[in-house]
Amino acid sequence: MKSNTFALLLICSLTPLPVAANTNTVTADNVQVLVQGGDAEALSNAIVELGGRITHALPIINGIGGEIKAQALDALRQNPDVKSVTEDYNPSDPIQPRDCPVSGALDVAMTDDSVTWSIYNFSATSQEITVSHLSWPEALGNAQVVLQHRDSDAPVSTFDWPTRHPGYPATLIPPGVTDITLAFTQFDTPPTQNDLTIELTLTDCTAELPRAYADNHADFYFPSVAGAALLHQAGITGKGVGVAVIDSGLWDVSALTRNTAGEYRVASHYDARHDREEAPLIDLGGHGSHMASIIGNSGAVTRHGGIGFNGMAPDATLIPITTFAPRGDADFMDIIRAIQWAVHNRERYNIRVLNMSLSATPRYMYWDEPLNQAVLKAWQAGITVVAAMGNDGPEWGTVGSPANNPYVISVGALTDSWTPTDRNDDYVPDFSSRGPTPAGHIKPDVVAPGGHITGLLPPDSELAIENPNYLLGTGEFVSTGSSQAAAVVSGMAALLLQANPELSNDDVKCLITSSAEPAINRDGRLAYSPFTQGAGYANVSRALTLGNTDCEQQKLDIDAAVAGDEQLIGPAERDDRGEPTLPTLTFMLSDKPSEKGFSNDRRWGVAEHLKRLDLGMEPAQTIGVPFDWGRLYEEERLQLERLSNSADGHSVDGHSVDGHKNP
Repeated sequence: MKSNTFALLLICSLTPLPVAANTNTVTADNVQVLVQGGDAEALSNAIVELGGRITHALPIINGIGGEIKAQALDALRQNPDVKSVTEDYNPSDPIQPRDCPVSGALDVAMTDDSVTWSIYNFSATSQEITVSHLSWPEALGNAQVVLQHRDSDAPVSTFDWPTRHPGYPATLIPPGVTDITLAFTQFDTPPTQNDLTIELTLTDCTAELPRAYADNHADFYFPSVAGAALLHQAGITGKGVGVAVIDSGLWDVSALTRNTAGEYRVASHYDARHDREEAPLIDLGGHGSHMASIIGNSGAVTRHGGIGFNGMAPDATLIPITTFAPRGDADFMDIIRAIQWAVHNRERYNIRVLNMSLSATPRYMYWDEPLNQAVLKAWQAGITVVAAMGNDGPEWGTVGSPANNPYVISVGALTDSWTPTDRNDDYVPDFSSRGPTPAGHIKPDVVAPGGHITGLLPPDSELAIENPNYLLGTGEFVSTGSSQAAAVVSGMAALLLQANPELSNDDVKCLITSSAEPAINRDGRLAYSPFTQGAGYANVSRALTLGNTDCEQQKLDIDAAVAGDEQLIGPAERDDRGEPTLPTLTFMLSDKPSEKGFSNDRRWGVAEHLKRLDLGMEPAQTIGVPFDWGRLYEEERLQLERLSNSADGHSVDGHSVDGHKNP
């Protein structure tokens, strides 16, 4: 079970440990409260008359925030001017214990004849490890293996491999960093990290050298995987589109504060924690800078053969809104104040996108939840709100707030397994939260790259200090979570809005969801439930070429939602086992779990599904499957043909990118 505390979302040691929060049994002398009603002055008086003090003015939701004695809560609820009272129960979360006390760096260091991998003992005591497996190309010959603690002159251990194969006796490594160096007898052709296998065994866990991208410093890869690199080539870089990021702040470094032309592009910085405008740029936590880097890093891809930039929308205008403490928690009234400021300054800074890589367990239906009421106001103002699903999967119904809001674009994570050009091993990891929402809505809307995403953050920030093993040797920070996936989609939205500024936020959502590619098994059934993958794998080039603005989103009535007259119930049901389901889902969905990694069965998208079939012998789907993949593929083919023959609009790889309704 998740905490009611709002938290930033990434897979690392700062992820809050879930706690069972009971908002009805607050034991502290003072409690923070949000009161809502019709008259702000009367609400303020209600708090002050009970000996409290005012902390937040939140007209966006007809609310006043304050602090009162816990014993005054009943009297506050009985005040006739107060329609609702919400307690901001925000306990300090303990640090989540690591799955394993020993973890390795994400990359290796190479010299002329050796490879070094750093391992980190994060515990306060020495840990017993066994080097259980080592392998490399035969051309490298044998190796002398040296374990050297950085605070010691003498090696912890030295042995030859494979002389002592298949394993070396257990070794105690002290707290801190120990380098494992493999000095090879032959080094004519240096290996890549993916050529090497290093496995360490501890009492209750293992540590393994991970796979890696080729030259990750020169290419962050996810913009290419998500379809942005093609648009960069066409001059679509998010220029002029304001993206507000509710997070921990922004690092003052040129790749984040300046666009691809070297122009300053941070329109403003609002500190919602202290209600300060034009606050100095700073990011003590690091999470906000990582999100901003994913959205708008203006550094160019320099890898040979690479194209584009290392951020999704490298020319977007960035508006950081500091709302979270360095350790990644926030009061929900500060988040509401952040949304309120973004809505108030929407026209001033052309804020078209609001990134919310944060989540908490929903405490109410979305229409009764004050945070979601503010989110609805942002959507009504024309802002495209993108929210992270959360990192509490794989259980059903773990979607957090505000991703449970049916209006916003809710994003789950997938990983490319370090192979950016091969989607056959791309999968939805267990951590990505699942739908449905408490109101029965299908979430996520889409999934996007969220595994081992490279970005920038201050080297002295909390994330970097607590997770030095996630820092590459070249200084970039690599992290995983639905936060990262949401930032990718926020960048997509900025690109769409530059390509066509007339798009509404409903249009943007429709373009992204209607063009997403579902994971399909060979028999034509879905590899993942819609509660896991939503509409599928989001890609911004497809959104501009194949997206359709005529989707179910257009039928929603945001004005009625804001007025409290629309309370949407989704189509999710419970089956005989109590599991979430949908009408005809048993015919749509495969009955076997999808592989975590490479799959011979799963393919992303209709084209890849049909391409691997022998259509003379195999149908596009088995009898009873309620899809016509062949028809959908033909519709896509004809649409691309029409666009490639059109001289109107921009062009990406021969295709128009106007992003209007399909004919």
